[in-house]
Amino acid sequence: MKLSEIKSPIDLKALPEEDLDELAAQIRKDLIESLSQTGGHLGPNLGVVELTIALHRVFETPKDKFVFDVSHQGYVHKMLTGRWNKIDTIRQYKGLNGFLLRSESEHDCYGAGHAGTALSAALGMAMASKMKGNDERVVAVAGDAAFTCGPTYEALNNVGNLEGPFIIVLNDNEWSIDKNVGAIAKYFNKITTSKTYAGLHEAAANFVSKTMGEGVSRIASKVEKGAKNMLVPSVLFEEFGLRYYGPIDGHDLPLLIKTFEFLKEQKEPVILHIITKKGHGYQPAIDKPDKFHGLGKYKVETGETDPASCPTYSQLYGEHLTEFAKKDEKITAITAAMPGGTGLSAFRDSQEVKDRYFDVGIAEEHAALFACGLATQGFKPFLTIYSTFMQRAFDMLIHDIGIQNLPVRICMDRAGLSGDDGPTHHGLFDIGYLRHVPNFIFMQPKDEEEFVDMLWTMANHDSGPIAVRYPRGAGTGAKPKKIPNIIDIGKAEVLKEGDDVGLIGLGHLFEMAEQTCLMLEEQGHSVSLINPRFIKPIDSLAIKEMAEKVKVICTFEDHVLHNGFGAAIIELLHDAGINTPVVRIGWPDEFIEHGNIPALRDKHGLTAENALKMIMAKL
Repeated sequence: MKLSEIKSPIDLKALPEEDLDELAAQIRKDLIESLSQTGGHLGPNLGVVELTIALHRVFETPKDKFVFDVSHQGYVHKMLTGRWNKIDTIRQYKGLNGFLLRSESEHDCYGAGHAGTALSAALGMAMASKMKGNDERVVAVAGDAAFTCGPTYEALNNVGNLEGPFIIVLNDNEWSIDKNVGAIAKYFNKITTSKTYAGLHEAAANFVSKTMGEGVSRIASKVEKGAKNMLVPSVLFEEFGLRYYGPIDGHDLPLLIKTFEFLKEQKEPVILHIITKKGHGYQPAIDKPDKFHGLGKYKVETGETDPASCPTYSQLYGEHLTEFAKKDEKITAITAAMPGGTGLSAFRDSQEVKDRYFDVGIAEEHAALFACGLATQGFKPFLTIYSTFMQRAFDMLIHDIGIQNLPVRICMDRAGLSGDDGPTHHGLFDIGYLRHVPNFIFMQPKDEEEFVDMLWTMANHDSGPIAVRYPRGAGTGAKPKKIPNIIDIGKAEVLKEGDDVGLIGLGHLFEMAEQTCLMLEEQGHSVSLINPRFIKPIDSLAIKEMAEKVKVICTFEDHVLHNGFGAAIIELLHDAGINTPVVRIGWPDEFIEHGNIPALRDKHGLTAENALKMIMAKL
């Protein structure tokens, strides 16, 4: 059969061993070609080709369970479990999801889009298997970046309670989205850069050839006593109750298969440390692992991507915050392993301010608390985290930032629909989880110019916490002023005053409100148009004055409607005894699928045409 015709792991197991290298090469070729048209997480998947083949060669899904941390490295797994012919639809509307989904395949036992989830979930599955008395094997695959996450260590702290089989694969490639940081990352790097490890690839090959006929116990002894004792103190993991094996070459397919065959028979928790290279097999991805972690369309030959027509919000954020920091020595920048995605690489690379840049790794809770500490000492921390990842620090937003009224500046990138990354990455809940917390100021800009004004306002606000949400990608292309303005707290921008319909367009959906305004005016209606700027405090005076004049109000927000901005408007008018009906444009009470944003907006009614229809029904 053609390698691309593999329909299930059963077909993989039937392949002659000598065909496996060809299989790996074909997977890489198809990934590189397909993702050049769709975009996606190319680098992580090129790095786990041999690992994924070995897992499916030795274990039996869906009976056995593979739990991939984050699961953006699950493309190869999808290809080997009946979805090879659909890989060209990955991250496309109605196509394969870019992460694992329980609803997509019986082979996807767990779905996740955030790091640090795999060990806890897999440990729960392993414990369930033990309690049911079956012989299922559970394998957790976690990158070294996951070992900067608190939940990973919470899981390790409980591994000793299992007293049964459980396999952890530590996929050590030195990268998450960007270069890993922290003590654990330095520890792993020390191992991989040692002179002893330099000859590991050759040693591993010799190891396989010498031990093929000597039995699995002999293999185990060689792996443990040879590699481990030469390179790694066993204390780190074995004190947690894990027997440690490795490190071994994660691209040596025969070695991986023989090692998993041994580990499959173990009756205790074990951890296998493998060394891989992100982007393995494709030179552009090896040269720029940060770029190829996740990207859009590119040229296969060179890896080049089309230049953007205008700067993204993230780029503007990094550029302007860096300039602000040059003038204000109290400004600091904090990211949780996302310097590139958040634009803070500009801050990090600036000789003048780089000492005030802090990457804490994938540790959002710690990032928030770290910012609190800086704030108590008179610094101005800008805590920069994607909206969906800020959910992890929700307790800190209340318990530490809110209650203490600390002037932490919270910048939430990727607010609103994130498009092709899907439900784990959509930033559709931050208004709901932040607007009810006392002491917070919360903003959203209508365009890039206003965004920079808001950042400048935040830099000059010292009396309590202040937050801003902004979308992925570029906006309208509005160019920031050379000297930004400080915006009056709680003051909306009233652009039109009319008597029939009131439109309130929050953030980047202000464009949709403008479109609706034009359509209404073409029909002869008098329209009020407001850019609210502030989610909290709402400009209650401007909103109430408008509501008392018009016959119907329509709100626009890139957020779920439940406990969203429109809900805040309804609360305001109800408390004021104003009965003007309010229709709301926003996302429904469901987890929105992945796909391109125009298609998803059209499906769920986030269009000017639907807004017009809903307004006319109330007039």
